[in-house]
Amino acid sequence: MRHVQVDRARALAESLLAEPLPRRWAHSRAVGAQAETLGPLLGPDTELLVAAAWLHDIGYAPSIAHTGFHPIDGARYLRNIEQADDVLCRLVAHHSCAVIEAEERGLADKLTTEFAPPPDYLADALLYCDMTTGPSGERLDVEQRLEEIHGRYGDKDVVSRSIRRATPGILAAVKATAEALARARSA
Repeated sequence: MRHVQVDRARALAESLLAEPLPRRWAHSRAVGAQAETLGPLLGPDTELLVAAAWLHDIGYAPSIAHTGFHPIDGARYLRNIEQADDVLCRLVAHHSCAVIEAEERGLADKLTTEFAPPPDYLADALLYCDMTTGPSGERLDVEQRLEEIHGRYGDKDVVSRSIRRATPGILAAVKATAEALARARSA
């Protein structure tokens, strides 16, 4: 999947998300578009990041959701059915501090045993794209996105608890990626 991955990733995400989950599909489209803007920062890794951005939420698709934890379900589908690139699978599995939510759900061992963490700079770049894009594809700053997540799920939900624990890392990753992108664009 590595050399044709962006077109294939887009088509795969559309086939899994567009009809059953149109709002999730809108979010994935916008995260993919946001990833394309990171070309000045990522150079030859841009294609990999864009593919991961398109695919990061495919685990929500009813046809492939098995554990109820979308990062694992999506990454397993990519690995087992699509025979996707290992780093791509790892990006999907670990996107947006997924290991913290996996801990909350009692799935951390499964996640970390099956999928090693991806390179930090790619994980941070994908987190930046996801956490600056709202659930319907609207651009948000990271603080707005965090508020939106808490509002959508409620304070006691596992997602909110996880995001609360992950917030320092999310803020740091978004800031570092934004600053690196600004430097890359001005170079």
